[in-house]
Amino acid sequence: MVKIFNHYLHKQVLLQVVFDLFLVLCAIGIATPWNRIDAGLALSLLGYGLLLACGFLAINISLGLYQRYHHRSVRQSYARAFLSLLLTLPFAYVLFGGLPDVYSGRDRLLLAAIAGVIGVIAHRVYAAHAAPQPGMRYRVLIFGTGPRAAKVGKSLQEADRHVDVVGYYASPNETEQQVSSARLLPSHRTLAQTVEDLKIDEVVVALGERRGGSMPLRELLDCKLRGVRVVDMATHFETVLGQIRLDSLYAGWLIFGDGFGHGGLRVIVKRLFDIVCALVLIVLSLPVMLVTAALIKLESKGGIFYFQERTGFNGKPFNVVKFRSMRTDAEKDGKPQWAQAQDSRVTRVGNIIRKIRVDELPQLFVVLKGDMSLVGPRPERPFFVEQLTSQIPYYAVRQSVKPGLTGWAQVRYHYGATLEDSAEKLQYDLYYVKNHSLFLDLVILFETVSVVLLGKGAR
Repeated sequence: MVKIFNHYLHKQVLLQVVFDLFLVLCAIGIATPWNRIDAGLALSLLGYGLLLACGFLAINISLGLYQRYHHRSVRQSYARAFLSLLLTLPFAYVLFGGLPDVYSGRDRLLLAAIAGVIGVIAHRVYAAHAAPQPGMRYRVLIFGTGPRAAKVGKSLQEADRHVDVVGYYASPNETEQQVSSARLLPSHRTLAQTVEDLKIDEVVVALGERRGGSMPLRELLDCKLRGVRVVDMATHFETVLGQIRLDSLYAGWLIFGDGFGHGGLRVIVKRLFDIVCALVLIVLSLPVMLVTAALIKLESKGGIFYFQERTGFNGKPFNVVKFRSMRTDAEKDGKPQWAQAQDSRVTRVGNIIRKIRVDELPQLFVVLKGDMSLVGPRPERPFFVEQLTSQIPYYAVRQSVKPGLTGWAQVRYHYGATLEDSAEKLQYDLYYVKNHSLFLDLVILFETVSVVLLGKGAR
């Protein structure tokens, strides 16, 4: 894993992005007669090529074509690839169709750009479903055999097909075993010798009890000095799955670890980013908002907008505004209710605008006001916040940043309407609060485009 501006990215993802960028530029470079153009036109062509490649990569990222963890079928990958092609080809035509008239090879250059784009899309579909090459696999040893070790092994096998869980090494004081005996590694050799013999890349310490000699600190240090990555369970889930697991979390890890930065410069940059993006999105979505308002008014009596109190930054209450998607008597008994799948309170227009997330657009004005940010944990109602804070540890930590229109939990987890769902989403919110940066905000915004286009998690 590579840490970029506090966010963890897998090296393979970075290599794929660089390879695809190079492939597009290479196709354009081959079609360019460098010996027949001057330096000014050469720089211009290079700029056009970079613009096409960066725009194309942004489209692919937004469509989730670089996601390492996915359960897409080949047909679903083909559908995303086709959509990427539909969005990229007009962009390429506008770029290279507008080249100066002095350049006579515009058509050839345009064909080369299209060929490069098609080549990248074909490679994206292939890479998403091809079996990992033996040399690209990552070998992991799990230190422990109890329930925590079993949970780590299961998460790795489900989430990353490039990882080989070589086996489990038992701690001398461990009494509980919840892993298959066939996966146990022989204990007659020391941990350091086992790691060296099996060419292990990473050791994940997943012990329920660390006292009384359970942790061979000297051997773990020897592993680290030999270039083997040694992590605890909390760090493992943070780097691999982008979440901070509640079942592996302890206060000392939060207090003495890095992250949770709230510097003045970060606050200013994030606020300026929110204002600029909110203004641009309001202008672009204004026609959609006007049509939505008219449809709501035509379908049912009542207000166009729905105002509701939510808990914001540092527990301060504020009013969130959405397009009304439910009947006016949705909570006639006065008791707050979670939204449910196939909720009978939702109107026909409301069902549509919820699926495509249009009901959220008025919140852009709340972002401009400063009560919300474009990216952050989703704000909850005070009734639920009080309930969840008393039942889920560290739930109040998510209030240390402004709530957002979209967030890491929203692009990583489906819509939640239970206590268990709230606990799962909190694990992603904690990751965001710990590692938030402008780079992570951009990653979330790109993934939000994919969520909206595919209608994932709408309710």
